[in-house]
Amino acid sequence: MMGILTGEEGEPVALENVAARGWVILVCEHASRQLPKSLGTLGLSEEALASHIAWDPGALGVSRRMAGMLDATLVFQRFSRLAYDCNRPPESPAAMPEKSEVYDVPGNSGLDRAAREARTEAFYLPFRDTLSRLVRNRIEAGRPPVIVTMHSFTPVYFGKPRAVEIGILHDADTRLADAMLMAGAHGPYEIRRNEPYGPEDGVTHTLREHGLSNGLPNVMIEVRNDLIKDEAGQGVVAGYLTGLLLEGLAAVQ
Repeated sequence: MMGILTGEEGEPVALENVAARGWVILVCEHASRQLPKSLGTLGLSEEALASHIAWDPGALGVSRRMAGMLDATLVFQRFSRLAYDCNRPPESPAAMPEKSEVYDVPGNSGLDRAAREARTEAFYLPFRDTLSRLVRNRIEAGRPPVIVTMHSFTPVYFGKPRAVEIGILHDADTRLADAMLMAGAHGPYEIRRNEPYGPEDGVTHTLREHGLSNGLPNVMIEVRNDLIKDEAGQGVVAGYLTGLLLEGLAAVQ
């Protein structure tokens, strides 16, 4: 299976504010719900394709605002995680999920090795390599970066409401997460460690691949998406998270 992306559809990964002088690199793996034309709708309804299974609503808006406040470079995936979830390695079933939450994904069912490799080459490898080059260039320039991945989650999951509003997630390196959790302990939001997901759910792949492997401070931020459903909410949350992140960085650097 060749030619998943046409020339008119552009690159699978986007870089914004490449010449940023700040220390942070923001990463948004689930920024878009767009599917390449070659994959059609993957057999899903418009309702499903607009839902959280296809993307992280609000995450890109918050990321862009934070990039401006922090003078940070932003890296994001331009196509839906249903085509390929760039926060998962190629060998993970979740990279091209056959089922996501309550939805079966017919277009991902029974993919053979060639189809999986084609998607990996079309989406994951360009994303991984772009981020790797950016990190390497910063390290070689004497400006080792801080890796911050940005996500959103649903207020209700399988019928159960979630009380957590902001999740601060980490893998083996807890330095930045610890500092941010301490800074946000008495703030306006319900902030929790490794909720609503954690390393055991496989969500820290990008942190491990680009942060831990290079000894860089890193953290994953999850925001409940009802808080960032419009521009006003995205601005408020971006401002709060920027302050929280700067407090955390001041404590660990």
